[in-house]
Amino acid sequence: MSDVISDASLRLAGSLAPQKFPTRNGIGLFGILFLAICSSILLSACAGSDGQKDDTDIWSESKLYSEATDKLNDGDFAKCGKYFDKLEARFPFGPYSQQAQINAAYCYWKAQEQTQALVAIDRFIKLHQGSPTLDYAYYLKGLITFNDDLGWLGKFTGQDLSERDPKAAKEAFESFKTVVERFPDSKYAPDSLDRMRYIVNSLAEADVIVARFYYQRGAYLASANRAQLVIRDYDRAPAVEEALYILTKSYEKLGMTQLSNDTARVFKLNFPDSQMMETGQRVQKERKWWQIWNK
Repeated sequence: MSDVISDASLRLAGSLAPQKFPTRNGIGLFGILFLAICSSILLSACAGSDGQKDDTDIWSESKLYSEATDKLNDGDFAKCGKYFDKLEARFPFGPYSQQAQINAAYCYWKAQEQTQALVAIDRFIKLHQGSPTLDYAYYLKGLITFNDDLGWLGKFTGQDLSERDPKAAKEAFESFKTVVERFPDSKYAPDSLDRMRYIVNSLAEADVIVARFYYQRGAYLASANRAQLVIRDYDRAPAVEEALYILTKSYEKLGMTQLSNDTARVFKLNFPDSQMMETGQRVQKERKWWQIWNK
């Protein structure tokens, strides 16, 4: 048995023996491959020297902060966000680190890069609960998720803020609420309170839109339920006027005459000057309800 194993081992060793490769001008194939690899490395190095290298890698902390601030002042928000991010990453314990984090969030927000802005501001809030600028951090987070800019398409079509997904509005509400409750003396508290009112009105308006949709399609029970939700949860919102109207008409369509009459009386008591019961239309003020912070 040992002889068999020995013979097999010898055959295997022979199959792994070095082989001779063809040469070109005295250089073997391995030499050619080696020269090719070296050439590619040199070409890559040359390409990197043609402006591809990041010059900020050699900047000092103060230089990087100064350049980032200049970009911020010049309105180059995309670049200032990246500079502040680099500053915080390279000098996490430096004197500019905290300010760099919050400035990066602001720059990304102004550059309409919402995801990066939220990452930056959430990191700041998590790491710096004792910061004297924490009130501003929560306020900025509210602004980032608030996003009241409808853009040219929204303005062209007359889109209302209430027609958007309410998830972002609820998240913004929590941030503004934190400012108002935890930092009542903050200079950002009054505007935060105004925006909280806007959000409540927006959510109420969104539910009224749904109630109106159900009513127009003959789903009177669904429209009544959604109108009741508006009245219960947003009792001071302007949308309550239309919610009471829809509720009155829904009860009427469902044959609930007593409930319809009772709701109509509540409507007249709360909106004595309203013509909606006669016209079916709510009168819009010159300045829309969601523009309360526009002086």
